Amino acid sequence: MVELGHISEVRQRIADIQQQIGLPGTVPGMDFSKVFQKEVNKTEKQAKETRPVTSADSAMEAREAAAVQGGQKIGASDSGSAAPLSADPGSLSSMMEHAARKYQVDSRLVAAVAEVESDNDQSVISSAGAIGVMQLMPDTAAALGVDPYDTQQNIEGGTKYLRQMLDSFGGDVRKALAAYNAGPQAVRDYNGVPPYRETQNYVNKVLDIYR
Repeated sequence: MVELGHISEVRQRIADIQQQIGLPGTVPGMDFSKVFQKEVNKTEKQAKETRPVTSADSAMEAREAAAVQGGQKIGASDSGSAAPLSADPGSLSSMMEHAARKYQVDSRLVAAVAEVESDNDQSVISSAGAIGVMQLMPDTAAALGVDPYDTQQNIEGGTKYLRQMLDSFGGDVRKALAAYNAGPQAVRDYNGVPPYRETQNYVNKVLDIYR
């Protein structure tokens, strides 16, 4: 059995330690862990109240307010940067109009290619690895100097490539579309739409929408 005198000594020692580390309002024998946790909580609260507001804090608050106002929900995965959103049809149309003017291609032709290629879906990746709305292959996108995962750049790259194919084949829309699908060399080899069922169907679908 532990002697009462020894217990008193232990309690007094705890009280001494509490006083040494600056825990006010303690008495001998008081639960050390409770007092310590109380002081930690107080310190954290004071630090939070005195922490200066940074531009990042203000930006986050603004985003959260805008999200609530717009009916959006900010999830736990948000880390301060907005998640990429799928472009709405109106935005896609504007991007296509802009690219068409820039590269002097009929915007209706650009829209028809986009519809057949990906059904206007930036998230579509073909089995061959073609990416996004107008289905750019990574190597083609690199040669065009665009990021195929960025919707606007993808559309600009696809429209620029379509312009190149039109120039390569004297403005012949059918041959340009065939080259867009099967590559310009195949069109040169057959002096027209190559006898590939996929390419022939592709050209006809685009022209049906375009016309």
